[in-house]
Amino acid sequence: MTPQHLAELKAAKDTLEHPGLAVKITQVLGKPIERGFELLPKTWSDRIGEVTRDALMAAMNGAVLTMRDTAPLVAPAAAPRWHKAVAALTGAAGGAFGLPALVVELPLSTTIICRSIADIARANGESPQALETRLACLEVFAFGGTSASDDATETGYFAVRASLAQAVSDAARHLATHKAAGDGAPALVRLIGLIAARFKLQVSEKVAAQAVPVVGAAAGAMVNLLFIDHFQDMSRGHFTVRRLERLYPPELVRREYAQL
Repeated sequence: MTPQHLAELKAAKDTLEHPGLAVKITQVLGKPIERGFELLPKTWSDRIGEVTRDALMAAMNGAVLTMRDTAPLVAPAAAPRWHKAVAALTGAAGGAFGLPALVVELPLSTTIICRSIADIARANGESPQALETRLACLEVFAFGGTSASDDATETGYFAVRASLAQAVSDAARHLATHKAAGDGAPALVRLIGLIAARFKLQVSEKVAAQAVPVVGAAAGAMVNLLFIDHFQDMSRGHFTVRRLERLYPPELVRREYAQL
């Protein structure tokens, strides 16, 4: 690999292996989000899981519908600020109305984030309308899920990709022969379930932050900004690796990644 591409791979690894969403939220709020977890009702864990799965399915169906395909050589630069502004507005609403607003706010925020992810994918030479790209955008929500509450399974970038590989392949085969993604097909349900199990960790941290007293609309907007910024970072790392895998044998990219 060229020195430039190695530098890009190193920057991607630094991002993908050190997400730190909870730390950033704590720094902004000025208090540990563990306090927010203590304030959440016990029933909210199951409810967050349900809303998370619904949000991912909505994002898959709607995030890239308005995106125009472009040839890789003329792909426009991503526009993360626009997506951050919209995400901040939804976060402000969530902060103002509290936890009950999550049912409405999270699917909307997730769709905005997914569109931003697709925008970054396009800037890295991928087609937003391609099935492979759409599923790769969904994969981003599974990255950066390490936390104190995570289990003992591998959580590194390539380990997560490997754990999703079969489900992604099955979902791709289904989507290749069906126009709609939301018809409850087992392949899609399984993929969404696997990703949701990891995405739920970040959602729980976001909800806990919004549960802290006196968060309000302004802090709710800031939490959502951190939320979308986190996944924009994950997507930059992910699609940098995918771009390099198109330029070099994937085995070489993974070997260099491990050695950095």
